[in-house]
Amino acid sequence: MEEHRLVARFATPDDAQEVVRLANLMFVSMGMDDPGEAWRVVAAEQFAKRVGTDVIAAVVEHPDDSSRLIASGAATVSTRLPTPPNPSGAHGYVQWVATDDEFRSRGCARAVMTTLLEWFDERGCEVELHATEMGEPLYRSLGFWEGIVPALRRRAWAPPPSAD
Repeated sequence: MEEHRLVARFATPDDAQEVVRLANLMFVSMGMDDPGEAWRVVAAEQFAKRVGTDVIAAVVEHPDDSSRLIASGAATVSTRLPTPPNPSGAHGYVQWVATDDEFRSRGCARAVMTTLLEWFDERGCEVELHATEMGEPLYRSLGFWEGIVPALRRRAWAPPPSAD
């Protein structure tokens, strides 16, 4: 295989199946059970419907098959109430970043993240993400840090984990 020049492009609705395939890979690599076909169908429908509106994504194509992606990163875009450090309230949340196993450690995630961050920077967006141990060094090298307030989460559909 000829050395592939890593260039990320913005995703389109046609990329939905591959972006969701990679997101599924990310969830499984984090130790979650495979989300299953029902989740993949809903996720692909949502992605295709929302990309370019309140969702942006960057992808890297397979070097030998442009119908396949080797890396992707998807983020939601919203406007929150203004804060002193973010008076516009523009906000991005990077949610799905994944690279196929055989292409890891080749700069794919960096190409994806750089493309997303340039888009966010042009719009003055504050950007947030949750990092895995594997991804944390990349995100720190791109300027991410821990916030001063811890993130807490509540799910309406499931009880919190037991403290035992």
